[in-house]
Amino acid sequence: MEEIKLSITIPVKASEIYKAWLNSKGHTLFTGGEANISNKKNALFTAWDGYISGKNLELIKDKFIKQNWRTVEFNKNWPDSILEITLTETAGKTKLDLFHYGLQKGDGKKYKEGWKQHYFEPMKEFYTK
Repeated sequence: MEEIKLSITIPVKASEIYKAWLNSKGHTLFTGGEANISNKKNALFTAWDGYISGKNLELIKDKFIKQNWRTVEFNKNWPDSILEITLTETAGKTKLDLFHYGLQKGDGKKYKEGWKQHYFEPMKEFYTK
C-alpha cells in the first residue's frame, strides 16, 4: 500500500475551508467538478462528477475531516483508501495537511499529482481571487 502527504496554506479561515469541503455547492465551486457531499458523519459523497466517492468517517468542526475514498479507477475488489484533512489556522490563514493512505502500490504518484492539479491549484486560485 502507498500513502501521500501534502500541505498547502490558503489565506482564509479554517471554518471557510471546512464548510466548503463538506458542502456540495462549495466543493463544486472550489474544485470545478460537480460534488454531492454533506457535513454529516457516515454520509456518502461523490466529487469530481462522480469520479470520487466515499463516506464521511470522522468530522471535527473546522479542524479535521476523515473519509473513506475511492475513484472509478479502483478495482471493485480493492478496499477503500482513507483520506485525512487537518486544518490549522494561524492569523487568518489555514494550513491544510492532507494524508491519503491505503492506496494500491503504484498509485501514489498519480493521486499525488491529482490532488495538486484538481484540488490544491484550484483552491489556491479560488481563495486568492
